[in-house]
Amino acid sequence: MAERVYLHIGLPKTATTYLQTIVWAARDQLRSDGVLLPGRERRDHLWSSRVVREEGGARNTDREFAAWERVRTELAAWSGVGLVSHEFFAAAAVEQAQRMVEALAPAEVHLVVTAREPLGLFTASWQESLKNRSTTPMADYGREVSARPTDIWNWRTLDLRLVLERWSRAVPHERIHVLPLDPTAPREDIWHRFAGLLGIDAAAYDTSMSFPNESMGVVEAELLRRVNGNLDGFTKAFDKGVYIRTFLADERLVTRQGEKFWPAEDQVADCRARAQAQIDYLAAHPVDVVGDVERLRVPDDLPPRRTPGSVTDAEVAAAGAELVAVLLDDVRTLRNENRAAAPATRPGGGRRGWRLRRR
Repeated sequence: MAERVYLHIGLPKTATTYLQTIVWAARDQLRSDGVLLPGRERRDHLWSSRVVREEGGARNTDREFAAWERVRTELAAWSGVGLVSHEFFAAAAVEQAQRMVEALAPAEVHLVVTAREPLGLFTASWQESLKNRSTTPMADYGREVSARPTDIWNWRTLDLRLVLERWSRAVPHERIHVLPLDPTAPREDIWHRFAGLLGIDAAAYDTSMSFPNESMGVVEAELLRRVNGNLDGFTKAFDKGVYIRTFLADERLVTRQGEKFWPAEDQVADCRARAQAQIDYLAAHPVDVVGDVERLRVPDDLPPRRTPGSVTDAEVAAAGAELVAVLLDDVRTLRNENRAAAPATRPGGGRRGWRLRRR
């Protein structure tokens, strides 16, 4: 069995995609350096999190169970350091966390938690929920803490103190490592600290293909929320990932570089209180903080910004009209590409063309 397994559980929206892109692109290099990233593909760690958190219940698919079994089997046959990374593990219940750690025995499990101040995390999380087809207005977001390990986009996975309270029942505080994000540091800073925990030379790894997730502006976020309310279908993970998150949000709305925004004043105050509570928790327990714990505090002085609730129908309509023009150009380009790639005529005569399906 692996001597030690580093379990990176998020939090969500804390450079997890950035770090995961680096390590999955360098699996062979990691292995040469004594670190095993188990599984056949990146999704194996997502599917493992679904099994651990019993997200599908009795409906967990064979491929999800096979992924978790693959991860465990490869770690069992490894004698060095192992790394498992997915932010959805953060939502696990106490009993689920304990069963996961027991399943990795006799390896010494270390918990790695990347974290950031709650206000920026809350705002980024709401945007991520929209990219997952949510229609919840920001004013209603995060009002409750979910009791269900299958729920991701709420304080269950965003509140560092709540996550550590659950996971510390499975992994002792002395083996928990918290890495606060530093927004003033170069983006490679979090990779260097993460690599330091694994005992590898961060500078020897290529980070050029990884990039941080960018944010939508306030009007763009509200536009996406309303689009979600009008979607017919797009409920599968593939559809949400490819069409809503990547095609629409990241490639067409984020690139508009709209205005940044905050939640409502009472939500900002709640974020401040959560920040203080998590700092107090870390001070009261022997957790290894790799970085500046003060980076987990919401700044006292915040620049003035709008809230999503201030976006007008006229602003949404204007942004929507511009978006339609962009999408129309996309359709024309796709149609021309299909025409160029397809044979000129059908077998029975008549030209072969690319035609939009009418609704």
